[in-house]
Amino acid sequence: MCGRFAVTLPQDAMAQLFAARPVNDLPTVPNYNVCPTNDVHVVTSDSADRQLGSMRWGFIPHWYKTPADGPLLINARAETIAEKPAFRSAARNRRCLIPASGFYEWTKDEDGNRLPWFIHPAEGDALAFAGIYQSWDKGDAPMTTCAIVTTGANEPMGKIHHRMPVILAETDWPLWLGEAGHGAATLMTAAPDDALRFYRVDPKVNSNRASGPDLIEPLGN
Repeated sequence: MCGRFAVTLPQDAMAQLFAARPVNDLPTVPNYNVCPTNDVHVVTSDSADRQLGSMRWGFIPHWYKTPADGPLLINARAETIAEKPAFRSAARNRRCLIPASGFYEWTKDEDGNRLPWFIHPAEGDALAFAGIYQSWDKGDAPMTTCAIVTTGANEPMGKIHHRMPVILAETDWPLWLGEAGHGAATLMTAAPDDALRFYRVDPKVNSNRASGPDLIEPLGN
């Protein structure tokens, strides 16, 4: 799964990296502790134009009468995304990229204490998570919401958690965004074993209220 991540890339650098035009109020960066229900950066495309916008992290199916009408859908499993009623239309027609500088995952020690790890790209400053999105208009104000697609972990990540976000290489962005025809389903696989690095970080990030650059500092530094 992916339940917490960090975004440190400046807005203009993010727009340049994804060749995307900023289109609405963007979340503040840096944010070292992006949590479910936060607004997140999202790249979408209409084939002729890429946009860098903001969406609520936590996918709301169209039949929900309120945002809390069912479980909070922050992740969509690659193995079942095409079958689940909540996700199947979005998987076909509303795919996006969700930029991140890295994400957190947890293991436990022998006493059951949660031990956080920060997972980041082996090269470069950013990751592009595969995402899907959905507009929801039954509340006082319409909102657009998203979920991160996940898959089974690669061998190194499997030492920390059995699942991981689908991370897309730059060459695959056009296909996922629908700019390069059909076949996006083939991209929903684990990243290569050498794509990521990880290290332990301070347990203070266990709190969703924690903030600051020290959250991603290696433990003991």
